[in-house]
Amino acid sequence: MAAEPTILAAEPRRRISREDYKRELTSLQKELVRLQRWIRHRGLKVVVIFEGRDAAGKGGVIKRIAERTNPRVVRVVALGTPSDREKTQWWFQRYVAELPAAGEMILFDRSWYNRGLVEPVMGFCSEEEYREFLRSCPEFERMLVRSGIILIKYWFSVSDAEQERRFQNRLADPARRWKLSRMDIEGRARWVEFSKAKDTLFSHTDIKQAPWYVVNADSKKAARLNCISHLLSQIPYKDVPWEEVELPPRQERVGYMRPPMSDQTFVPEIY
Repeated sequence: MAAEPTILAAEPRRRISREDYKRELTSLQKELVRLQRWIRHRGLKVVVIFEGRDAAGKGGVIKRIAERTNPRVVRVVALGTPSDREKTQWWFQRYVAELPAAGEMILFDRSWYNRGLVEPVMGFCSEEEYREFLRSCPEFERMLVRSGIILIKYWFSVSDAEQERRFQNRLADPARRWKLSRMDIEGRARWVEFSKAKDTLFSHTDIKQAPWYVVNADSKKAARLNCISHLLSQIPYKDVPWEEVELPPRQERVGYMRPPMSDQTFVPEIY
C-alpha cells in the first residue's frame, strides 16, 4: 500500500518588527515623493481606488501614502452620503467631479463601487440600478483609461477572525470608537452577502484595462508596505532634479517695531 502523502502545515507569516516597518515605510515614502514630482512634471493623471471590507485597513494605507506628499498633488477623496439632489444624478457624476487634472493623483477611499457592494447588500438601490452599474462600470473605466487616466484598483482582503478582532478593539478604545459606524455593525451581520457581492463585482469589473489587485490585509504593516510597493511599480518614474535655490538675505528691520507681546493672545503653554 502506498504511503499516505505528508501534508505540510502552512508556515506562519513572519511578523514585521516595528523597526523594520518604520525603516521600510520611510524608504517607500521617499519614493512616493519622487513619484509625486514625476506625476507633476509629466502631467500624469492617476486614480487609485481602495475598496474592501470594513476594518480591512484602507484608511491606514491611504494615510501613509498621503502623509509625506503634497496635498495639492496627492489628494484624498472620501465622499459622504449623497445629497437628495445627487441621488437623482447619473451614478458616476459626483465621482467624475473629483477626477484628476494633469499632475494630480487622486486616492479614493471608497468610490463608485459603493453601488456594486454596500448599496445592493444594504438595500439602498434597486435591482435594476445594481444591474445597470455592473453593465456600465467596465465601460466607464475603459473610457477613463482611454482618456489618459492611469486607473489602479486595490481590494483589501481581511479574514473573518481578523475583522472581528479589529471591531472588538474599536469598541474597547475610545480613540478609535468613531471608526465603528452603524453601517459597519450592520454589514458585519451580512458577511456572506458581501462575499457574494464582491465575487459578482470582480466577475464584471476585473477588466484587462483596470484589473483588481488584492491585498492580503490581515497584517496591517505588511499590507501597507506591500500596497505602496506595488503602487510604485505601476507607474514608471524618474528623478526630477530640484531647481537650484539660493536663500536671499533677510530684510533689515529698518522702520519696523514689533507690537508689544502683551497685545497678543497666546495659547497657554501647558507642555
